[in-house]
Amino acid sequence: MEKAKFKKLFPSLAKELDNEEAVVKINQATPGGDRKWAGHDPDAIDFIRRCSTEKEALEIISYLENKGELTVENAADLREQLKNEGLESFGSHKDKDFYHKNR
Repeated sequence: MEKAKFKKLFPSLAKELDNEEAVVKINQATPGGDRKWAGHDPDAIDFIRRCSTEKEALEIISYLENKGELTVENAADLREQLKNEGLESFGSHKDKDFYHKNR
């Protein structure tokens, strides 16, 4: 869309966009420093640690396997660990808002 047409259709928005002081930079660091988990890409273990039951963990493993994020061998290893050692063997449980609390 041309700038003139945009200004005509959306005068207030165009005025805000022209005001450089009003522009918020998306990549700015958060107040109080950088976020601890920024850029963290959760793996299967991270998802399993959020499960409350072994049934949920099996669903996560199957889902990741079907998506191609786990190989058949890795999925089998995780299922074996779950069966033989239990859910706790993957580490302590991560609550729903774990990443927000532990910035």
